[in-house]
Amino acid sequence: MRTTPAQFAPPPHRPLTSPRRGMAAAVVTALMAALLLFVPAAASHAAAPTLLSQGKTATASSQEGAGYAASAAVDGNLTGTRWASAFSDPQWIQIDLGAAADVSQVVLRWEAAYAKAYRIEFSANGTSWTTAYSTTTGAGGTETLNVSGSARYVRMYGTTRATGYGYSLWEFQVYGTPGDGGGPTIPGGGDLGPNVLVFDPSTPNIQATVDNVFHQQESNQFGSERKALLFKPGTYNNINAQIGFYTSIAGLGLNPDDTTFNGDVTVDAGWFNGNATQNFWRSAENLALNPVSGTDRWAVSQAAPFRRMHVKGGLNLAPDGYGWASGGYIADSKIDGSVGNYSQQQWYTRDSSIGGFSNGVWNQVFSGVQGAPAQGFPNPPYTTLDSTPVSREKPFLYLDGNDYKVFVPAKRTNARGVSWGGTPQGASIPLSQFYVVKAGATAATINAALAQGLNLLFTPGVYHVDQTINVNRANTVVLGLGLATIVPDNGVTAMKVADVDGVKLAGFLIDAGPVNSTTLLQVGPAGSTASHADNPTTVQDVFVRIGGAGAGKATTSMEINSNNTIIDHTWLWRADHGTGVGWETNRADYGLTVNGNDVLATGLFVEHFNKYDVQWNGERGKTIFFQNEKSYDAPNQAAVQNGSTRGFAAYKVADSVNTHEGWGLGSYCYYNVAPGIIQDHGFEAPVKAGVKFHDLLVVSLGGNGQYAHVINNTGSPTSGTGTTPSNVVSFP
Repeated sequence: MRTTPAQFAPPPHRPLTSPRRGMAAAVVTALMAALLLFVPAAASHAAAPTLLSQGKTATASSQEGAGYAASAAVDGNLTGTRWASAFSDPQWIQIDLGAAADVSQVVLRWEAAYAKAYRIEFSANGTSWTTAYSTTTGAGGTETLNVSGSARYVRMYGTTRATGYGYSLWEFQVYGTPGDGGGPTIPGGGDLGPNVLVFDPSTPNIQATVDNVFHQQESNQFGSERKALLFKPGTYNNINAQIGFYTSIAGLGLNPDDTTFNGDVTVDAGWFNGNATQNFWRSAENLALNPVSGTDRWAVSQAAPFRRMHVKGGLNLAPDGYGWASGGYIADSKIDGSVGNYSQQQWYTRDSSIGGFSNGVWNQVFSGVQGAPAQGFPNPPYTTLDSTPVSREKPFLYLDGNDYKVFVPAKRTNARGVSWGGTPQGASIPLSQFYVVKAGATAATINAALAQGLNLLFTPGVYHVDQTINVNRANTVVLGLGLATIVPDNGVTAMKVADVDGVKLAGFLIDAGPVNSTTLLQVGPAGSTASHADNPTTVQDVFVRIGGAGAGKATTSMEINSNNTIIDHTWLWRADHGTGVGWETNRADYGLTVNGNDVLATGLFVEHFNKYDVQWNGERGKTIFFQNEKSYDAPNQAAVQNGSTRGFAAYKVADSVNTHEGWGLGSYCYYNVAPGIIQDHGFEAPVKAGVKFHDLLVVSLGGNGQYAHVINNTGSPTSGTGTTPSNVVSFP
């Protein structure tokens, strides 16, 4: 919320032993006939163990480089492809069998770089391990190990290398008998539930239906209703889809141009007297628009992504009358005309194409945007990066004929422009591989589905969970529709992700419960060390709210421990309005804590926390765009005193960090309860050559509190009531 006007401006056969030669055929025949009298008939039907591992998901603690991924050890290619680790101890590779199995044998086919000492370990959940076999005299070559036990996850944990290189396996084979999974099978797929409305061009009364949803949701800021409006490929004429709270609109094509509106997708602010600063929690995705007037209006603030859109015209980011607006996010979109920023205080556009850009208030940030304005901060207020270092677009639901699938776009490096328009790069997952979460689902069922190997698709709704949702399998997709909301009960953590490759979290809101949760979302357990550079976990359009819809508490909203995680558009918000709001009522000390290394944030919105909004402890972190507002409701200077420092920085880089970089970061204060509060600085970081910031600003909104500096002791103080930013172009 903003309270001041913005200025414009996936089996090989085992070898058989050869029979001994030299006996007379008659003797052999007689002996065999005699023996058959004593051998039970059933013995001739004994089943050989099944190769369980081939094609299953494999992850590893590290890999030597490109081409040596863990998946190469389960691809069935015995001498052509291999996994290889980094040149250090310990290292591990694990296989997710997809369900519990009775494991009887493990075959390790080593390349020259083998393990002298290692363990074979079993786990039911990928977290707690037991030893099934161990040795300190590993011989390399092909080692066939007879083991026994039930496991879903099987791991080779190497502790001593035989060479100066790493650990290298041509193939890691697990044999046994598939189990029953410990219970009934949870079916994948199914219908999308009552809160998903699906249209095709022949559907009657589309406009009336869309209008009814909007009238329900236009001002329903803290209600429990959730909606997704999905449009099958085709052309829709005379449509103006106005989008209210907790409403997502999306096309069901593989490309945006598959679903075309001759009309608009509109967000305005009539419900709030022309003020767009509370237009939160809504989205538009995967559509092409031919706006009626030539320009579409998308007047939003936080948690309102505009993704994978093609606007065949212009885009206006301000409300009718150019009233207040406080920042938003565009990604993977093409706007043929110009984007009019107008009253948006800050805005971030990533990996897109635009015909132009006009106006700006404090900072408008671009990375990988064709047609972006040139770097000019602070005048004009543009921060422009030619490309985005690493990105992977958000997974999305689409129709392949009559079958629903989820497309997972491929990772890109040094990305520029949209990811679509040619042959799609990525993978399709059928809906049958998802547990479709609907009303009545429990955390126990959700976790059983995950343990069974299913992904999750949350349909629009509010889901209370009395235990943590545990995402332990690499490459799991957790996708929400219609701002599906997860509420942790009894102080549990809503969701935890194991330190595995390639998990995709996207499109949902976590709403804190009244009993304090230590964390609401944890990506990787504390102490995570694996590299995920080739296949990072992504957190996209995942929002967190503490208070507003009722009293809520959480010590830390989001904790990132896994290396290489990409946070791509999040809004972590300790409520400043709504129900259950107060300095202690909805207490939440920390917004985002980053402990992993090489974490990248693109589009980071974090606001109003009691202490640090962002605390960054990992090495080589990067943030492109940060928008922050300090807590409104601090009762006095003592409440925000940080030792000898007045106020907790909005963005704190730990003193131990040697390398960090940020572009286009802003922090505002509006201490309306105690306007005399002084923040010594908005940003705090160690003064080291590898720690760099570009285009920083702090703003006192109407003189309600002030900043003494921008970063550390650098930057001019804010003063007076003029809402004028203090800028630092480069630090140090």
